[in-house]
Amino acid sequence: GVGGEGCLGALVRGPYLQNATPGGITLRWRTEAPAPSVVFFGATPEFLYQVAGNVEPVTEHIVLLTGLSPSTRYYYSVGSLVESLVEGEDYHFSTLPPPGAPVPTRIWAMGDSGTVGLERFGNPRQIQVRDAYLAHTAGHPADVWLALGDNAYLSGTDQEYQTQFFNIYSSILPNTCLWSTLGNHELYSSPKDGVFPYFKIFSLPTRGEAGGVPSGTENYYSFDRGNIHFVSLDSELLIDLHPAEMLQWLQADLAANTNEWLIAFWHSPPYSKGSHDSDDSFGSDPHLVWMRENVVPILESYGVDLVLSGHSHNYERSYLLNGHYDYSTTLEPSMIIDAGSGREEEEGAYRKPLTGTKANAGAVYVVAGSSGWATYQVDPAGHPAMFFSEVQAGSLLIDVAEHRMDARFLRDTGVVDDWFTLVKGPMDESFRLSRPVVRGERIRVQWTSRVGSNYQLEWSPRLDSPDWQPVGDPVTATGTRSALEPIPPGPEAGFFRVSELPPPQ
Repeated sequence: GVGGEGCLGALVRGPYLQNATPGGITLRWRTEAPAPSVVFFGATPEFLYQVAGNVEPVTEHIVLLTGLSPSTRYYYSVGSLVESLVEGEDYHFSTLPPPGAPVPTRIWAMGDSGTVGLERFGNPRQIQVRDAYLAHTAGHPADVWLALGDNAYLSGTDQEYQTQFFNIYSSILPNTCLWSTLGNHELYSSPKDGVFPYFKIFSLPTRGEAGGVPSGTENYYSFDRGNIHFVSLDSELLIDLHPAEMLQWLQADLAANTNEWLIAFWHSPPYSKGSHDSDDSFGSDPHLVWMRENVVPILESYGVDLVLSGHSHNYERSYLLNGHYDYSTTLEPSMIIDAGSGREEEEGAYRKPLTGTKANAGAVYVVAGSSGWATYQVDPAGHPAMFFSEVQAGSLLIDVAEHRMDARFLRDTGVVDDWFTLVKGPMDESFRLSRPVVRGERIRVQWTSRVGSNYQLEWSPRLDSPDWQPVGDPVTATGTRSALEPIPPGPEAGFFRVSELPPPQ
């Protein structure tokens, strides 16, 4: 219970939401002077009839609310028993739905965001990325907010977090629960009593209270929202100290998971040719290689659907991949489960069956490390596993509704530059030739196929009295879709068809 009273200090930070569960949530804020930690909450902003907290004067306020109803919005105020620091319609949170419930979920993922005020190092776009998100999601904000590390440059100090994170997202933090993962820049500050500021700023689940297997550490953890299982991993600190413990926990956590969707996020991407190179095993980035070689195989064996990372200050998005754990030069066509765009209006959505031997096959890997600035790519051609890459600032929005996931890269300008869809369910066995897509000076043609079958792409300048001519060599299908990028047939209009060749005698 609460009782007594104390003088309120000026609000310095927050309030911000942490560690949401179906039955509770943690509220945090900071005051300039020591003050009580009291939260009033209820069903409407005008009727806050429940109270929690304590009256011990502190400056760092952490209040856990429990006994709440799932899938429920609550409004709140923070302060003392007789005076509030904040209250009103903007101060609310929603408890998570019951585990496994297929409720629509919107996710906002941003990486390497904390760049405001660093014009001397580049072209900060943090505020523009934030404003593009707010404008695009007006009336439908995110349910889950993922921070992919390097949230405050240059060293992740408490003061940098104040100016480059809490001050910048002050309208989002009071009503959207934030889940973070550790970046390398969070480790450039000086730990106090052996603890980096990052771990004092966030309250992340360690006991399995938000779903999943208890991790015992904030370096890595998991949580559930409806039928989505989220896994946050440490790609920066523990892999140089005790990586076996994290891998053992990951195996146990994924083995216990029964949710349909699996999303993993950490800082250093397994595939990238942005401002960091995932082929760099001997330079400054061995963590990228380590995560690809040691973590990705475990995740894929349990059917991971989406992997989110930052670190490289650009945007990169892969094809639907499975089984690529080596350097970029070793990528084989069989490792690309779907070589299409993943766009329904072009070559069709990526698809995964819900059951069967192929239910675990295929994940999309996204590098979203340009939420603060976009710098460069070490290879202008990009990583061969990537369908799309560009040096532009932005963030990623993901909508999951039962068996469907839609993702889009939202630029700082408000324009959507890339998008894809992943659908789970019965696989479409019928033949489909997608609309040809012009890419630079080439045309990409894709069609559904059966593994092991041989196909010939053909072209004719007309359909009445057609004159079908072969384009390229026959294609042997290694996945459910095959593709060929022929040179354009010329300035006149033309038509494509695909013929299935008889098996060799």
